[in-house]
Amino acid sequence: MRLTLDAAFGEVDLKASAEELIALAGAVARGTGRVDSTATRDSGGLAGIQVVQSSGPGVRIDLDTGRNVLVISGDQGSRRLLAENLHDLATVEDGYHLHIDYFPDHSYLAEGSMSLVVSSPRGGMPAR
Repeated sequence: MRLTLDAAFGEVDLKASAEELIALAGAVARGTGRVDSTATRDSGGLAGIQVVQSSGPGVRIDLDTGRNVLVISGDQGSRRLLAENLHDLATVEDGYHLHIDYFPDHSYLAEGSMSLVVSSPRGGMPAR
């Protein structure tokens, strides 16, 4: 998994294999776990993603600059929706990417969440 911070756009970019995305989806659904990144810090890389449970409402995506990790926290129902999106991306037969950005009345993200762009293991855009 490669996790990098794009400071110019204020978002995190995640590139991972199908297996890594499924593992991340599992951690998000459970509300606990860590997935490490192979990106180096000097290239804007983050050390990994830490998943923790919280009462919500919604999922929050935050950058813990002290530990250099992305933290995903939230209530069970909201985490389940995010986990389903990640799992679907891991298993789709064609390439695309998922923008996880907060907007008012978002179905599972909490206000103030950091933006996350997740690329399909099969490429960033559909082949069709």
